[in-house]
Amino acid sequence: MSYKDKTLTFESDKIYYEDSGMTLEVMMDWEDDIMKASADYVCDNGGDILEIGFGMGISAGYIQSNNINSHTIIENHPQIIEKAKAWAEDKPNVTIIEGDWYDVKSSLSTYDGVFYDTYGEEDWGKFSQELSSLVKSGAKVTWWNNNPSATTIHNIDNVVYKEIEVTPIKNSYFNSSIYYLPKKEF
Repeated sequence: MSYKDKTLTFESDKIYYEDSGMTLEVMMDWEDDIMKASADYVCDNGGDILEIGFGMGISAGYIQSNNINSHTIIENHPQIIEKAKAWAEDKPNVTIIEGDWYDVKSSLSTYDGVFYDTYGEEDWGKFSQELSSLVKSGAKVTWWNNNPSATTIHNIDNVVYKEIEVTPIKNSYFNSSIYYLPKKEF
């Protein structure tokens, strides 16, 4: 059973699901500082922003607080899609695209900022290959960096990292006191 088929549980401070007797967190509110820093970086130029993965909507809220033209959100989990649609109802500059970003990439435009933060999607390894087709010149891009160091699994050149002190609550995906925010400008 793939992640998209899992039944998620939504609490005020996290999204998670149970699998084989384990609790697997999808997102937690301790990530707030990371989401703000990510949103502020990709929105630095204003313009058109692409957010791949909605999660709890924390970064989406911060993206909306910036001076941007449009905000396109791609989400693949059916339950989170419904949350994203409800969140976007009063935001005329937001477009919600349902599905896997890789499956819809040919329908996308180019963007001034891109934030990539997905969970359980199978095409994460193709992000670096497709990135140049999604960005305008000068675009700012960041992504969730699960590594507790200034390295990335995406093998993208000329990335600068900003250290952010965090206090993660016990979870299954990140347990370091320093988050290395990747910053790539095209």
